[in-house]
Amino acid sequence: MSKVFPRIGRRRALQGAAACFVAFGLLLWWLLPLGEKPPTGTITFSTGTLRGVYQEYGERLRTELGKDMPGLKVKLVQSAGSYENVRKVATGKVDFTIAAADAVETYKLNHGRGADRMRGVARLYDDYVQLVVPQGSGITSVAQLRHKRVAIGLPNSGVRLIANRVLRAAGIDPTQDITPMADGIDTGPDRLRQGKIDAFFWSGGLPTKGLLDLARKFRFAFVPIDGTLVTKLHTESEAALYYRATNMPESAYPSVQQGTTVATIAVSNLLMTRKDMDPRLTEWLTRTVIKSRDDIGAHVHSAQLVDLRTAIYTDPLPLQEGARRYYRSVKP
Repeated sequence: MSKVFPRIGRRRALQGAAACFVAFGLLLWWLLPLGEKPPTGTITFSTGTLRGVYQEYGERLRTELGKDMPGLKVKLVQSAGSYENVRKVATGKVDFTIAAADAVETYKLNHGRGADRMRGVARLYDDYVQLVVPQGSGITSVAQLRHKRVAIGLPNSGVRLIANRVLRAAGIDPTQDITPMADGIDTGPDRLRQGKIDAFFWSGGLPTKGLLDLARKFRFAFVPIDGTLVTKLHTESEAALYYRATNMPESAYPSVQQGTTVATIAVSNLLMTRKDMDPRLTEWLTRTVIKSRDDIGAHVHSAQLVDLRTAIYTDPLPLQEGARRYYRSVKP
């Protein structure tokens, strides 16, 4: 009988098995430290408004943390958005949160209580400013919002920080030249559809579920935010230096954009905590954030942009010790 496969020597077989064992061991070590029991206890995580990306990301991350640390209870807390999130972490009201870099810097510039205790865990994904109006409204620039009813986000939200700055850069006083409305992504879409507001600002990852839902039942358009406004913003506030001019890709909301990009502003989101948070727990949490990117990204598109190479850049916050340990452990 002919031999289809050559005989593999005992020594070579053992060497191959050993190599596979080492590779598998290294993979396990990267995912879950060998011989180390997962942290237990309870942590609080501040998210954002309903129908926003912070809320959805927080829910998905809680599920992933439960897989790696089954003895850890994660309590999600809703908030108005970035600025409130920053304050909650800085003052010890919650343990972890997500916030835009400009909101973090604004809190520091305002000498907010506990600002010196804030620490970064990971740079996640970018928020895009999305200025929404009914299709056919005739509003094609920020300057044309004058005398309109404009939703500028909830108080203490990152949306409101950005909206007020953009309006002022366009020569509009948000307290006198428009009728400001305190709507976020939870109420803004429906109020626009009902004709109760003329426009609303939103800043979030792409695409945002609240806007995808609106696109299925209402025809709207995006107002471009010109790069010259971003340049002007950079001269008016140190926090605004975290804004960058960019284009919202045509694939974000295909039925709305019809193959065209939209000029706008982007700002990085940071996962953050405090200096005094348990470094071991933070290290485990950081590992879960990085390794669960694809699982979370299957549901939260913007989470697909979480990347080990850029996650370490949490400016304006220094890294928390636990996060630093994790990044050092996987440094090539």
